[in-house]
Amino acid sequence: MSTNQIPYKIYLEEDEMPRAWYNIRADMVNKPAPLLNPLTGKPMTLDEMSEIFCRELAAQELDDTTAYIPIPQEILDFYKMYRPAPLVRAYCLEKKLGTPAKIYYKFEGNNTSGSHKLNSAIAQAYYAKQQGLTGVTTETGAGQWGTALSMACAYLDLDCKVYMVKVSYEQKPFRREVMRTYGASVTPSPSMETEVGRKINAEFPGTNGSLGCAISEAVEAASKNPNYRYVLGSVMNQVLLHQSIIGLETKAALDKYNIKADIIIGCAGGGSNLGGLISPFVGEKLRGEADYRIIAVEPASCPSLTRGKYVYDYCDTGKVCPLQKMYTLGSGFMPASSHAGGLRYHGMSSVVSQLYHDGLMEAVSVEQTSVFAAAQEFARVEGILPAPESSHAIKVAIDEALKCKETGEEKTIVFGLTGTGYFDMYAYQRFNDGQMGDYIPTDEEIAASLAKTPKV
Repeated sequence: MSTNQIPYKIYLEEDEMPRAWYNIRADMVNKPAPLLNPLTGKPMTLDEMSEIFCRELAAQELDDTTAYIPIPQEILDFYKMYRPAPLVRAYCLEKKLGTPAKIYYKFEGNNTSGSHKLNSAIAQAYYAKQQGLTGVTTETGAGQWGTALSMACAYLDLDCKVYMVKVSYEQKPFRREVMRTYGASVTPSPSMETEVGRKINAEFPGTNGSLGCAISEAVEAASKNPNYRYVLGSVMNQVLLHQSIIGLETKAALDKYNIKADIIIGCAGGGSNLGGLISPFVGEKLRGEADYRIIAVEPASCPSLTRGKYVYDYCDTGKVCPLQKMYTLGSGFMPASSHAGGLRYHGMSSVVSQLYHDGLMEAVSVEQTSVFAAAQEFARVEGILPAPESSHAIKVAIDEALKCKETGEEKTIVFGLTGTGYFDMYAYQRFNDGQMGDYIPTDEEIAASLAKTPKV
């Protein structure tokens, strides 16, 4: 039996944890468009990718055919510290809403990093160690990815250099200190220690930064040290592959109790948690085995899916990374300083973008004050303080449950609770004090940014 034919359940043991990641691209009829070399305009080769990423990760990035990729034992052993993650029925929220809907959430906050990011961080750190590297560089927005990577690197004795989006660096000092506690060095981005950082600061004086800026700096820093490689927490195929463990566990839990989801909801920034959650369910849609309504939720301040264009664009503000075909607002788009730092990215994963373009999922954007109102409602009845990013999914899950209340439909709603918000108290303080506002970019602002996308 070939790897492509092995059903995921064969990889589950008594602990119900997957023994392989699921690569949704193997089942996609329309594959994501290839990454392009920014210098030649041609598809990136494995050797070219390996100059940026660890070689095994580069191979995973380019693999469009292998449906199931076995998880190395050392990574499985690490996963056992906090996986499988719980799938929880929100009985109290259902009662508070008075809805006939059944609401479930997959909770990824049961680890010190506080989020799903650890699923890919340990994988990427593992492959860096296997390659004999001494360290890695990365970017982080809200700080969850940087925290997760610092944990993974400490576990495997690797150096970790983090460029943290400036506004998050200032708003979330305790997240920064967790990274430093695990041995990482943390620099606010854009900084003056890289060429691209100095260039961005000159072009955008006083900027609060963006994930695109931080990516550029991390890539440059890695390129100047042959014993380092760049790793990242979202957007890329390899990351969605590792995060598929979320969806595989979710589906296994639902199947165990003969529960069929009707609606699956995830917050969307770069696409890692959303792609990981929905992958096995979309796989069933693609194979004609089942149907689901899948909703991506993004911030109104950075609406790449709902207001962006599906074109090739740079993955970073400094234009040093490969070009990717995706829904984008333009690599130079500077999002407003919203508190969901992990969603402040100008583009969307090529996998998620292709699925959205093919009509296999839908997308909505929501304003942050309504997101925090939903987060507060959830916290008061379910006992978990959610991360601002996750709260986007909570907001729409509540909206869908209230629609069921109006119609009397008993739908089953599943959403991703990707992390906790205990390092986001500055944001909660702003909301509680009535000082939080909403910013929605104008059509003119988005058009001006999109006008600068490369002509490919």
